Amino acid sequence: MAPKIGFMGLGIMGQPMAQNIAKAGYELTVYNRSPEKTEPLADTGATVVVNPKEVAEAADVIIMMLAGPEVITQVLDGPRGLKAGMREGQTLINMSTVLPAFSRQLYNKLQKVSITVIDAPVHGSRKPAEEGALVVMAGGPKDKVSELEPLLLTMGKMVVYCGDAGQGSSMKMAVNLVLGAMVAGLCEAVNLGQACGLDTETMLTTMLSGPMVCPLFQFKKPMLIDDNYPAQFALKHMTKDIRFALQTADECGAPTPVGHTIFQLYRQSMGLDQGDKDFAAVKKVFEKASDPAPG
Repeated sequence: MAPKIGFMGLGIMGQPMAQNIAKAGYELTVYNRSPEKTEPLADTGATVVVNPKEVAEAADVIIMMLAGPEVITQVLDGPRGLKAGMREGQTLINMSTVLPAFSRQLYNKLQKVSITVIDAPVHGSRKPAEEGALVVMAGGPKDKVSELEPLLLTMGKMVVYCGDAGQGSSMKMAVNLVLGAMVAGLCEAVNLGQACGLDTETMLTTMLSGPMVCPLFQFKKPMLIDDNYPAQFALKHMTKDIRFALQTADECGAPTPVGHTIFQLYRQSMGLDQGDKDFAAVKKVFEKASDPAPG
């Protein structure tokens, strides 16, 4: 018998992920701090509740896709929090991006009351989320990850088992560090070409016709051509994720000189009021720093 699913966090990523679970036929209960974001899920037949406790009471497996550790702590604690409604034998899947240390702490804390925790952040942005084409990076008990793989595959095209608790989060740190570096590098190069007088579309077509062709750059191509950055993955979240990656690197003793440089670029973008736009809006930092065209 399929487990009953609870889902919390219906933002840019969470809403299409929850919709794909509902489309797959799972009995679904949802909660979001902004109630209006639950309306598309109600239209698919999901049950909407008014606090996290009710999610826990209705579900066998609870999924969180939240902004970060502070929000997770808020929904877990208190008389109407998730923990107040949880019971032995449940599974909590945290798909939010958090520090590996936070994932391990959450696992150890809830294991004491016989609740299994899986850290399962995702690789991908809004469009892959809508298409159910995310890559799920899972850490925690391998048998439980295998048991819940059919559920995870409603949201993704692949589930990668990364190791013990916290290792899914560790993989996410590495993945988002390279994503941030790739897009910052692309934006720097495009800004250089524009400063030389090259046509943006011609430049990107040339770049993406060779070994640099990849889905990430294809997603960003129309943004750079149109100079418009609707959020597939918000710049403020990328900034937070790179900060988490640098903290993790510091704990592990791994040098991250490129990471520190791009972190400053994304922070400067936040100062230019680009935080709610797609993280390709980091290009605005390069534009602002460019010398005026000669003459």
